[in-house]
Amino acid sequence: MDNCIFCKIIRGEVPAAKIWEDENFLAFETVMAINPGHTLIIPKKHIDYLFDLDDQTLAQLMVASKPIAKAIAKAFRPKTGRVGMMIAGMGVPHAHVHLVPMNAERDLDFSKAKEISMEVRQANAERIKVTLNPE
Repeated sequence: MDNCIFCKIIRGEVPAAKIWEDENFLAFETVMAINPGHTLIIPKKHIDYLFDLDDQTLAQLMVASKPIAKAIAKAFRPKTGRVGMMIAGMGVPHAHVHLVPMNAERDLDFSKAKEISMEVRQANAERIKVTLNPE
C-alpha cells in the first residue's frame, strides 16, 4: 500500500532503527515506546490485520519474534525478566506485533508510550543487535 508508513519503512523511504530482517519480515524500534527496547515486527507483505495473515505467515511471524524477544531481554534486562507481546493493530493498518520489555505487567499499556528520538531508537536497536548476533 503506497501510503502505509510501515510499507514506506520497508521500501527505505522512511528511516527506521532496524534490528533484523529477512525476505519476509522486518523488526525495528518503534517511535512511540512504552519502555526502551520496544520493538515492532512486521511482515513485509502488506496485510492490514494480523489475523488476516495466512497461517504459515502468522506462524513464521511468531517464530521470528522469539529470538528478537530473547535479545531484547538480554539487552535491556527488564525487572520481570520477560518481554511481553501485544497485538493491538489499531495504530497502523499493517499487521504487526509489539515486543515490550516488561518491568511490571502493567507495562503493556499504550497510554505510557512516549515518542523516542531516532538517535535513541538507533542506540536501542544496536543494543539488541549485539545480543541477537553475538560475535
